[in-house]
Amino acid sequence: MSVPATVGASAERLVVAATMGPTVHDVHAWRFKVVAGLIELHADPDRFRPLRDPAGRGLHLASGAALVNLRLTAAQLGHEAVVRLLPDAERPALLATVRLAGRHRVTREERLLCAATLRPSPTVPSPSGTRPSMHVFNELHEAARLEGAALHPLPPRPGGVAQRAVLTTAGDSRAAWLRAGQALQRVLLSGTARSVSASFSFEAAGVPGVRDVTAPGDVPQALLELVQDVPARSRRRLLEPAVERQHEGQGNWQRVG
Repeated sequence: MSVPATVGASAERLVVAATMGPTVHDVHAWRFKVVAGLIELHADPDRFRPLRDPAGRGLHLASGAALVNLRLTAAQLGHEAVVRLLPDAERPALLATVRLAGRHRVTREERLLCAATLRPSPTVPSPSGTRPSMHVFNELHEAARLEGAALHPLPPRPGGVAQRAVLTTAGDSRAAWLRAGQALQRVLLSGTARSVSASFSFEAAGVPGVRDVTAPGDVPQALLELVQDVPARSRRRLLEPAVERQHEGQGNWQRVG
């Protein structure tokens, strides 16, 4: 069966955009394949060499991030992307399928997030950064919730400016890992759109304070540190009243793990 023109014409652009998400050991350990009416996301065992992750949890998290980038690019092209996770129990390497269904009117938030996928990540957070406001953190929390996860604030380190947070899911299945990856990427991109740098690690279990902010059944999937960048203009105008409005200019995030 031939691939519909709406899928075939957009597939290359969607796949390129999807490769801009976080990676496992700096390797894109997944591959996309265009089939009859679908784009499939496959684990690539030839490129993924699990060391301390024999179950492939990190692979699923990073693959979920790639799905978000693909969905956002589809939205820019006017397509509604319908994602199905782990669609075939007899094909465990098939992580998800994406079907472009009907027309989609792109939102302002989707435009901001898609633009954020193209921004470079810094080597270190801004030295003049501050802790994000509660308003901004609540927006990041909502970003995680939209992907089926939760973002919980943690007490800051003594003397630190970063807002620490833990990303959790209900359960610890392969599908939960994929949802966590999607939530993590949406939080990172939402932070970038709000001038928030975010470093993260997939090693969140056992971190002090996590049990105090999570409910029974919540499984920690990633640990984040969030820093609000202070715009250069505000740093120069130290004698003027502080700007309360959150800027949606260029922001960056750092990958750690």
